[in-house]
Amino acid sequence: MEVASLYRRVLPSPPAVEFASAEGKRLFAEALQGGTMEGFFNLISYFQTQSEPAFCGLASLSVVLNALAIDPGRPWKGPWRWFDESMLDCCEPLHKVKSEGITFGKVVCLAHCAGARVQSFRADQTTIHDFRAHLTRCASSQDCHLISSYHRSPFKQTGTGHFSPIGGYHAEKDMALILDVARFKYPPHWVPLTLLWDAMNTTDEATGLLRGFMLVSRRSSAPSFLYTVSCGHGSWKSMAKYCVEDVPNLLKDESLDNVTTLLSRLVESLPANAGDLIKCVIEVRRKEEGESSLSKEEKERLFLKEKVLQQIRDTDLFRVVHELQYPKGLCGSCSSSSDEDSLAEIAATVCCQGAAFLSGNLVSRDGFCCRETCIKCIEANGDGLKTVISGTVVSKGNEQGVDLLLPTSSSKTSSCNSNLRSKIVKYPSSTDVLTVLLLVLQPNTWLGIKDENVKAEFQSLVSTDNLPDLLKQEILHLRRQLHYLAGCKGQEACQEPPSP
Repeated sequence: MEVASLYRRVLPSPPAVEFASAEGKRLFAEALQGGTMEGFFNLISYFQTQSEPAFCGLASLSVVLNALAIDPGRPWKGPWRWFDESMLDCCEPLHKVKSEGITFGKVVCLAHCAGARVQSFRADQTTIHDFRAHLTRCASSQDCHLISSYHRSPFKQTGTGHFSPIGGYHAEKDMALILDVARFKYPPHWVPLTLLWDAMNTTDEATGLLRGFMLVSRRSSAPSFLYTVSCGHGSWKSMAKYCVEDVPNLLKDESLDNVTTLLSRLVESLPANAGDLIKCVIEVRRKEEGESSLSKEEKERLFLKEKVLQQIRDTDLFRVVHELQYPKGLCGSCSSSSDEDSLAEIAATVCCQGAAFLSGNLVSRDGFCCRETCIKCIEANGDGLKTVISGTVVSKGNEQGVDLLLPTSSSKTSSCNSNLRSKIVKYPSSTDVLTVLLLVLQPNTWLGIKDENVKAEFQSLVSTDNLPDLLKQEILHLRRQLHYLAGCKGQEACQEPPSP
C-alpha cells in the first residue's frame, strides 16, 4: 500500500514572513543596513537541510559549527574533515536520535564535545530583554551564532519541538530570521521576536523542562588532541557519581597514609566501565588501493597526538600509576603483552567504530565486526614509518577496509632491563586513561585528604602547573568538559562553567 506523501507545506503568514517574499527581502535589506545580519552570510554559506525528520538539532549544530570554522579533528568522508550530522554522536546514540529526537541539553552537550564554547539559557533562566540583547550581539557578529529550541504551534505551523539557527534580527520591527533546517517543510522566515520567545517558553514533554536558546562560539584555544570526554554511554551516570561523590567520600578515610595506598583505593573503587568516560580520539580513514603513505596534514595531526601521549608518559603520575598496575615483580613477563591492553582488542574495537563513522551508518556500532585486523607500517611523507592498524569491517554483508593512524611512544617506564626500554613501543592504554582521569579531576577534589604530607605529595603529582603546554592544554580542555557534564549529571544542560 502506497503511503501518502507531502511536498512542503504552506508557510502560515501571518505571523511569519517568508524570507524570499517581497516583504522578506525588504526586511533583510533594512536589517543588513542596520548591521544585524553579519552572522547570516557564514550561516547561509554552510546551511543544510536535516537528513532525517528528527535531526533538526544535529543539523542546526552542524551548520553553526561549520560556520564557525571549527575543525572536528577527524574525517567525515574520504580525506575531508567536516561536521555532518553523522559526526555528532558523543552525547546520544544516532539511532536513538533518529527514532526519538534530541533534547535541548543533549544538543548543548554535543556542542561542548565538538569543541565549541556554549552558553545555554532556558526560558526560565533569563528574560525576553536579555534574549533580545543576546540576539542583537550575535546577529551583529560573525563570531557567535544563536540556536533556538522552540515549539512550532505559536507560529501556527504543524509539528512540535524544533531546533533552528537564527540568521538575523530586524531591530526596528523586532523580528528574527529563522533559518529552518527542515527546508523540505518550511522555507526560512521572519517571525516577531515576542512570538519566538513564547515558542521557546514552552515545556518539552520529554524532560519536563522549558526550551530556550544557546549561544555557540569558538574557543580561544584549540580543543583536545588525543582524548575527549564522552557521555554517550549508560556508564556516564556511575562515572559522574564516582567523580563528584565517591572520590571525595573515599578521601575521608584516615587510613590513607601514603600515595600508593591512596591510588590503590582509587583504582579499586573505579566503576567497571570507567574506560567509557575518557576516549582516545584515533584518526580513521578508508583504506584505498595503493595508498601507502600519510599526507602532510595526517602526519602533523599524528605528531601532535604522539607528543601529547609521550608527555603523559613522562609525568611522575604515570610512572606511579604504571608501577601500581604492573609491579616490578612481573618483569619476567615483560616480553608479552600482559602488562598493557591487547592491541588486537583495541584494533577490533576502534576499527569497527571507525567504519561506522566513515559509512554514515546510523545503526548501533555493535552491528559491525572486524573480519581481520593487522598491524603495518606506512611512510609518513618522508618522515619515517608510522604504525597503522589495518582492518576489514563487515556489516550486513558489506565490507569496508579502514586504516587507523595509531599514535605511539617509546616507553620510559618499563620495569624490565634498560637494554629493552628503547625497543618497547607503547600505544594508548588504560594506564594513560587513568593518568589523564586523575589529572582532569578538579584540584579541590583532593582537599579532603586527611594526612597533610600525603595531600601535599599527591597534589604535586596531579598538579597541572609544571605540565608541558600541549598536555596542559589537553588536560584543561578535558577538565572543562568533565566539569560541565558532571554538573549536569550527564542529562540536561547547565550553564557553561567558569574556566577551572
